[in-house]
Amino acid sequence: MKKEEKDQVIIELVEKLNATKNFYLTDISALTVEKTNKLRRTCFNKKIELQVVKNTLLKKALERMDMDYSPLFPVLHGSTSVMFTESVNEPAKLIKEFRKTNDKPILKAAFVEESFYIGDNQIDALISIKTKNEVIGEIIGLLQSPAKNVISALQSGGNTIAGLVKTLSERPE
Repeated sequence: MKKEEKDQVIIELVEKLNATKNFYLTDISALTVEKTNKLRRTCFNKKIELQVVKNTLLKKALERMDMDYSPLFPVLHGSTSVMFTESVNEPAKLIKEFRKTNDKPILKAAFVEESFYIGDNQIDALISIKTKNEVIGEIIGLLQSPAKNVISALQSGGNTIAGLVKTLSERPE
């Protein structure tokens, strides 16, 4: 690969890293062509872009970023594939599901919600991360719950009081 081609690959990686806030570094080496194609198809269906990259080019792309990605540098050895995604936990779910029938992919590291997750033992932690919309939904639900309880109590109490007043007014003296 010529220097110009390498520079172009680095520029494209920087653009993808800037465009997606979450990415996973995985090892898919030793998967057969059939299994690799199945993994790619599954990624495509879940809107995850899977790209095999050279470690040196990825490291140079990460060095050009505004943020410090140096915690990822120790895992940049051997075969590396990058999963670019908008979802925070979908790649982790995909990896866990795919590994029910295969030994790989193995999670090397992930950068999710501005946090680093290093090592394959982080899969379950990544799966449990909630999306921004899920967290907002939970907060809204928690905020609405007390208001609903108060309104419900007032409505049921109002019906009881109205029934009591009606009964008392209809009662002969």
